[in-house]
Amino acid sequence: MASQDWFDKDFYKTLGVSKDVSEADLKKAYRKLARKYHPDSNAGDATAEARFKEISEAYSVLSDAEQRKEYDEIRAMGSGARFTAGGSSAGGFEDVFSRFGQGGRGQSADFEDIFAMFNQGGGGGGGFGGGRFGQPSGGFRGFGGPQRGADVTARTTLDFATAVQGETITLQGDDGKPFKVKIPAGVADGQKIRLRGRGRPSPDGGESGDIVVQITVRPHPVFTRDGLNLRLVVPVTFTEATLGATIEVPTLSGDVVKLRVAPGTPSGRVLRVKGRGVTTSKGTGDLLAELQVAVPTHLDEAAREALERFQELEPTENPRAELMAKARR
Repeated sequence: MASQDWFDKDFYKTLGVSKDVSEADLKKAYRKLARKYHPDSNAGDATAEARFKEISEAYSVLSDAEQRKEYDEIRAMGSGARFTAGGSSAGGFEDVFSRFGQGGRGQSADFEDIFAMFNQGGGGGGGFGGGRFGQPSGGFRGFGGPQRGADVTARTTLDFATAVQGETITLQGDDGKPFKVKIPAGVADGQKIRLRGRGRPSPDGGESGDIVVQITVRPHPVFTRDGLNLRLVVPVTFTEATLGATIEVPTLSGDVVKLRVAPGTPSGRVLRVKGRGVTTSKGTGDLLAELQVAVPTHLDEAAREALERFQELEPTENPRAELMAKARR
């Protein structure tokens, strides 16, 4: 930035803060304005982009303790001092020297003091183009750093098994070119996968943005996710639950496992198969089989007669007695 800008621009006003603002409040004010005017949130809005540049420029100076001190000293001089692009026009320097009580250009020590104040090291070129005043590269004329490229959002829908087991898939970018995405095992519905540096390039030499892939997982007709566990409901007959049985249960991989149903197992009991759930870098879950007693919808005459005889012999205890007692408490 040319030194003259520090006379003409009120950075405190740009950020909407007072001159005695604390570092914390300064950062809070900057972040609020940066979110509002960031180019990613205002695509194609030249006014918002210009405002964002002003905000970044102001914060870059005021957030640096040394630059803020220099800025305050220069602003305190008033608008009378003028710096020129070259060393041939001495009027501007005379104004500055007079404010420091030097009165002229004859003493080299005066130049050293002034150049030191502007961090030029005593030998800077005309117009103070180096150092903190006019950083030659990066971001918006050197203030706020290079602008990061914009992120690109993509969406894909995965089968339940693909999401659990992981796979490398191919998607199509905005430019029509395909790109590959490695889906990690155990990715969940609604999760986002970020591909670093695969988004839009920076407009001024900064790092590229990312590709953010949002995942949708199709429901499975049998299995559901419960963290790293897989759950399923397994129907059992009345006699299997009552007398006990060994049953077969499917797994997501396609094979089956055998489970032992103990005699007198109630509906809703969960049996666990270790290590047959979702495997991720965080660990491996289990397969949880919830038993549900299936009530027959059609009985032939012989079966009905057999149940009626059983009804005459079954215990007389009321299975709802405890429920009624708790409800009356």
